[in-house]
Amino acid sequence: MSDNALWIASLTAGTAVLASWVTSWGTTRAARIQADTVTTAQREERRREARRTAYANLIEQAQRMGDLYWKVTHARTDGTDADRARLVELRERQRDEYGKLRHCVWIVSLEGPETVADAADTLRHATTPPYRALEAMIEGDPSAADRFEACRDPFWQSVISFAAAAREVLRQT
Repeated sequence: MSDNALWIASLTAGTAVLASWVTSWGTTRAARIQADTVTTAQREERRREARRTAYANLIEQAQRMGDLYWKVTHARTDGTDADRARLVELRERQRDEYGKLRHCVWIVSLEGPETVADAADTLRHATTPPYRALEAMIEGDPSAADRFEACRDPFWQSVISFAAAAREVLRQT
């Protein structure tokens, strides 16, 4: 009987050690999976927040550009030096705001995805025709003011398209 007791005690001890190891392995694996899940969720949330900030900054900067376009419309020149000086000042402000807009577009391009980056680049390119029309207004081209007005709607459409693309990406994440 004592041989059976030793055998049973050894089997019970071995089973307990094996069960302990399996439980430990399972607990460790579950903890690793949970940590990976939390890390992934946090990474996605940071990415979503970075995108949201970049998109909002670009839309805000586009609004600043639009405000300048509105001021150019109301500063139409009759050819006087004072009017021309006002347009030159607005052109300088427009250049400064464009630099900020270009920076925002680069950040959006880094944050992605490609659909939003393309929409941001389209928005950036939509600022070129109004700038050229403003240059022509300063030079005294009589048709430049009408060309400037015609450029405003495509610019705003590019802002709307960008906002729609950004909204879609943020909804997916």
